[in-house]
Amino acid sequence: MPSSRASRCPSPTDRMHALRDPTYRLAVCALRSDRSCRKLNVTMASSPTLRHDARRRLSSGILFGVFLLLVCGGDVHALPKTFESLHSPNEVSADLDPDSEFWRNAPAVFAESNSWGEGVPGGRLEIRSRWTDENIYFLFICPFDELNLKPDPKTEVETQELWKWDVAEVFIGSDFKNIRRYREFEVSPQGEWIDLDVDLDTPHHEDGWRWNSGFQSAARIDRNRGSWYAFMRIPYAAIDATPAADGNLLRVNFFLSEGPANRRRQIAWQPTHEATFHVPEVFGTLRLISDPAESDRQTRRSSN
Repeated sequence: MPSSRASRCPSPTDRMHALRDPTYRLAVCALRSDRSCRKLNVTMASSPTLRHDARRRLSSGILFGVFLLLVCGGDVHALPKTFESLHSPNEVSADLDPDSEFWRNAPAVFAESNSWGEGVPGGRLEIRSRWTDENIYFLFICPFDELNLKPDPKTEVETQELWKWDVAEVFIGSDFKNIRRYREFEVSPQGEWIDLDVDLDTPHHEDGWRWNSGFQSAARIDRNRGSWYAFMRIPYAAIDATPAADGNLLRVNFFLSEGPANRRRQIAWQPTHEATFHVPEVFGTLRLISDPAESDRQTRRSSN
């Protein structure tokens, strides 16, 4: 149960609005260093107007940062992170090669902590994403020491309780008001799969397995590299009622469960700090972006 201090933190919806506010961004950048902060600093350095505005906002930004530290328990890194999915003009099927033309330049995020925010030695999960007008894609690059595989795998139908074995998972939703509604997709190293429509407010939300998204999945194991790969192609209409478009935001979290029962380990992109993955309050954000080079080509074609 959340502490009284945590309950005073901004709600997930409020935090998403705050991410667009320069004062908020300056506050977070004053408290931590990451790529987005370096990019913000470079942008400000290139513009005298932005530098002047940044100095004006800095005092209020730092004060807001102190507020975040005091109210949210000092865990600024626990604030929702943003992951970008890059547009592709072409669809692909079961592409499990991270060096392929489709995946080579796709944005990536890494998860290296367990559900409690503790580091997992040797456990660096990588996730890449792309999107088209019809689908959203994910590639998981999953480390392993010892695989824990379900005997007699079946890939032509859903596999119930797949989470008991090695599995990569994405929880994803488009509803920023009712965050307890989202979709869940799982793929195992053997290509087993399941998709679920999750509603945490229903008495038996596990019944969501009857829902069918029509997503495509594939997997392969590279024992020489100690990694396995999971591919997901999810119809965008299965997770969002609005068409896929540049700038769309989705709520998301990624997980990996691997290893036998006596050495079981779990990796989470956004740690839940609970003994369950189903904590939508900690989800991060996935933003759809377009390829700048592709946008330039389209602009040139339309001007000719």
